[in-house]
Amino acid sequence: MVFKVISAAEAASYVKHGFNIGLSGFTPAGTPKAVTPEIAKIAEEEHSKGNPFQVGIFTGASTGDATDGILSRTKAIRYRAPYTTNSDFRKAVNNGEIAYNDIHLSQMAQELRYGFMGKVDVAILEACEITPDGKVYLTAAGGIAPTIAKLADKVIIELNSAHSKNMMGLHDVYEPLDPPYRREIPIYKPSDRIGLPYVQVDPKKIIGVVEVNKPDEARSFTKPDPITDMIGQNVADFLAADMKRGIIPSTFLPLQSGVGNIANAVLGALGRNHTIPAFEMYTEVIQDSVIDLIRQGRIKFGSTCSLTVTNNCLQGIYNDMDFFHDKLVLRQSEISNNPEIIRRLGIISINTAIEADIYGNINSTQICGSKMMNGIGGSGDFTRNAYISIFTCPSVAKDGMISSIVPMVSHLDHSEHSVNIVITEQGVADLRGKSPIERSRAIIENCAHPDYKNLLWDYVKFASKGQTPHTMSASLAMHDTFLKKGDMRLTNWEDYK
Repeated sequence: MVFKVISAAEAASYVKHGFNIGLSGFTPAGTPKAVTPEIAKIAEEEHSKGNPFQVGIFTGASTGDATDGILSRTKAIRYRAPYTTNSDFRKAVNNGEIAYNDIHLSQMAQELRYGFMGKVDVAILEACEITPDGKVYLTAAGGIAPTIAKLADKVIIELNSAHSKNMMGLHDVYEPLDPPYRREIPIYKPSDRIGLPYVQVDPKKIIGVVEVNKPDEARSFTKPDPITDMIGQNVADFLAADMKRGIIPSTFLPLQSGVGNIANAVLGALGRNHTIPAFEMYTEVIQDSVIDLIRQGRIKFGSTCSLTVTNNCLQGIYNDMDFFHDKLVLRQSEISNNPEIIRRLGIISINTAIEADIYGNINSTQICGSKMMNGIGGSGDFTRNAYISIFTCPSVAKDGMISSIVPMVSHLDHSEHSVNIVITEQGVADLRGKSPIERSRAIIENCAHPDYKNLLWDYVKFASKGQTPHTMSASLAMHDTFLKKGDMRLTNWEDYK
């Protein structure tokens, strides 16, 4: 079949008010960049006429400004799931303008298939190549592409020449069966390939191909600073010590690492620590630091859902695909974040917290309990099923006015039952095998900033007795003090009796 080449504007005209659209990609990597701005123009035009125009959006994770940003600014989004990082989207959500469903990334595709979120009217997939029989070769991310392509009534392909056809063959597309027919997913090491290198789309559903030449809206992260470097060093030293005492096998175990400057600092420290052997990664996102370590031979293989790298780094991969072809694989989020595989492989998970409480509960999504920062992403998928689950964060924020270690988290994403290790630049709290009271001692002593240690110890003394001591009237007093006075250090427990 010869597919019709259409403009981005014509493609957008197929999207109607009330539709749900599914998008390829995972982070800004591999997401549509031409059709969604045209959808935003339709929304602006309809709104200027006094007509409603909003859509629901299903993605693998966050997208770029050409989707979440421009559609938020034009008030074109009614509903959105799952993870996002765009600042304009965040403002709209916190203003109550968008119905945002923050779910675990491993569940997104299957919940669409189960019918939990309604139908998919239109899917938009970014591709580096498409064949006449509907084989779609994705670009820099897996996301939920095969699921939305199968469920959608209509499919639009953005054929993006900014992505090299050398990408063909890097993907491993595999969609599990739904219950009660689901079987084990046969991945037994990060490098296993179990699927196809393309997404098969029914050619009759493809309404057109939009020719694009737009690079990914790549994000660059701030360079490590003394605080993040110390956090990274603490992680590397902890893992090396656990390996030395036989907790971690001498061959080491695959790592999962989140996104950002702390993650980069951690990977840099692990790369420099040669008591840790070259290791593999089974993760959802690969950043520039991982590619550098693959080139250095410190990372042997990377299984991921997304190449969330700078455009220069991505072009380097394309130019050197003979080297990378047997060192990288791109999967769907349903597989990269699959709990069965994470537990089987013995993944060591390393994610970032907004705050941790003295018993090991983690808040990774909300500021002061109600304002969404990003989303839970895949951190829960990995934390709950990891061989060792680690959370990192600086001990303080806002020039010391906020403590990242608090009596009780203002929003709970990961409970104490799933969190093994908390690490700040101050040190390491190993929570394994400890009771709640023992965990509080480890976290306050090893992870809290000196400005807050006595305040936290005073809370422990102030708290009522019990298996997990708390005084309900005072458990969020540090947050309350910050909201009232702008500095958690001004907390007076006597005010909250």
